[in-house]
Amino acid sequence: MGNRVAREDYEWVYTDQPHADRRKEILAKYPEIKSLMGPDPRLKWIVCMMVVVQFLAFYLVKDLEWTWVLFWTYAFGSGINHSMTLAIHEISHNTAFGNSRARWNRWFAMFANLPIGLPYSASFKRYHLDHHRYLGGDGIDVDIPTNFEGWFFCTRLRKFVWIILQPLFYAIRPLCINPKPITLLELVNLAVQFSFNIALYWLWGAKPVVYMMAGSMLGMGLHPISGHFIAEHYMFLKGHETYSYYGPLNLLTFNVGYHNEHHDFPSIPGRRLPLVKKIAAEYYDHLPHYTSWVKVLYDFIMDDALSPYSRVKRKLKGDIKQE
Repeated sequence: MGNRVAREDYEWVYTDQPHADRRKEILAKYPEIKSLMGPDPRLKWIVCMMVVVQFLAFYLVKDLEWTWVLFWTYAFGSGINHSMTLAIHEISHNTAFGNSRARWNRWFAMFANLPIGLPYSASFKRYHLDHHRYLGGDGIDVDIPTNFEGWFFCTRLRKFVWIILQPLFYAIRPLCINPKPITLLELVNLAVQFSFNIALYWLWGAKPVVYMMAGSMLGMGLHPISGHFIAEHYMFLKGHETYSYYGPLNLLTFNVGYHNEHHDFPSIPGRRLPLVKKIAAEYYDHLPHYTSWVKVLYDFIMDDALSPYSRVKRKLKGDIKQE
């Protein structure tokens, strides 16, 4: 189904990522942007509300017919669980309690992880900060697909399957590209999550567990919100490696669509990123951006010039300090 994608390698560049230089320029011109940095006092309450909502959903689905369990899993659970992963993304930047209480952020991320079912909050932080520091770095940035993904998922049908299987590849990619020793915090995350999953099954049976786990897998696979996985860094236009999305789904995703702004200022909470764009409009208005994540998914599948290889990649120089 569809022609084989002609691209056989990544887009290799020999320049540094653009975000550090743009950050310096913007701060020199608009020093008031520094006032936007720091924790978002609303974030922890929003996350607590989302966790409570999912706990209520666990209770409500336990007596439903399986058909309705599966319906609500995709119609509701998948969206809120994907949104919860983006809450963990926010927390990984210490925007819940601030840098002075970094450990509080780590424990709170584990709490936010509970309704997702898959223990990943501790590992996510370690790899995500490398993604910011070494964007596109060969052997470091695990957001870049593996060579196997680029080689194999090279037709429309295979790209469609690849998008469905995104959660699987995001889980195994770090083990292939940049394996790290397991930390105590990751073991605690694993123990807490598995204990919660077992308790949920013991308390209310299999249906809430299926709702939880399947919701996470579906929400990060073929789902409108999962368009952000492709939209953020896949090279739809040559020379551009980061793209923002300005659309209504930002309301459900902690403004992760403001991705150029986020990479320029990762310490600014998502709620304040639209202010960055407003203050420094001349730096962002001319950049290519999206208004529909669904269209991004469609275009990625149907455009025979695009594949998992459509990523900017660079060899890193000097000292590399990983998390």
